[in-house]
Amino acid sequence: MKPPSSDRRAAFRSGQRAIVPSLFGAGAWGMVSGVAMVKGGLAVPWAIMMSLLVYAGSAQLAALPLIVAGAPLWVIVATGLVTNLRFVIYSAALRPYFVDQPARKRAAIGFFMTDFTFALFMRYAQEGKLPGRDRDAWFAGVCTNNWVTWQVSALTGIVAASYVPTDWGLEFTGTLALVALVGPSLVTRPALSGAIVGAVVALLAYHLPFKLGLFCGAIAGIAAATLTDAWQQRSPPAPAESA
Repeated sequence: MKPPSSDRRAAFRSGQRAIVPSLFGAGAWGMVSGVAMVKGGLAVPWAIMMSLLVYAGSAQLAALPLIVAGAPLWVIVATGLVTNLRFVIYSAALRPYFVDQPARKRAAIGFFMTDFTFALFMRYAQEGKLPGRDRDAWFAGVCTNNWVTWQVSALTGIVAASYVPTDWGLEFTGTLALVALVGPSLVTRPALSGAIVGAVVALLAYHLPFKLGLFCGAIAGIAAATLTDAWQQRSPPAPAESA
């Protein structure tokens, strides 16, 4: 196997550093998932296996009550798929950056991608901070630190489930970290309109089953951002002020 070049190693380490400010939120979210799995009635070995194989906090939390209640397998699978439909949108957004990568690497990117890693990647892409051809190594560094943090915190939550109350609201710190990550990117009209419309629709559709409100909000946000961008491009430029 060809060893990685110094440029790729540097890009990998740069990605590891870039995700550090968000790791506290990811860790808190992971611990909540670990605690919830055990307190929801899942045996410790199954909880550990679910954390390692599923690696999707919202899907884990949505599917857990169904597993404990003995729901049919197709209901559990459908719930997980619907909950994670937003990752289809994420994948479409990442495609231009990784379309030249082999299928096995694109599959790995899809597995290790989370809300945190996607938001960070798109923010760096928008700001022109991504390393050119080594962006896959940069993203691997981001995903590695996020995955390790998630698994360590989830396993900690599984082991410490008897001592950590579920009403601490730790999952809210994960949401705050995600907001802090996405916030600096909302500097254009399409981004702002997409965020506002997506948030409003997600709130209005909160009570839809299987967390479909998240998906509806994502679709509405994309539509709003696309329409705003098209409107901007059709609008004539403002006349220059005379001296």
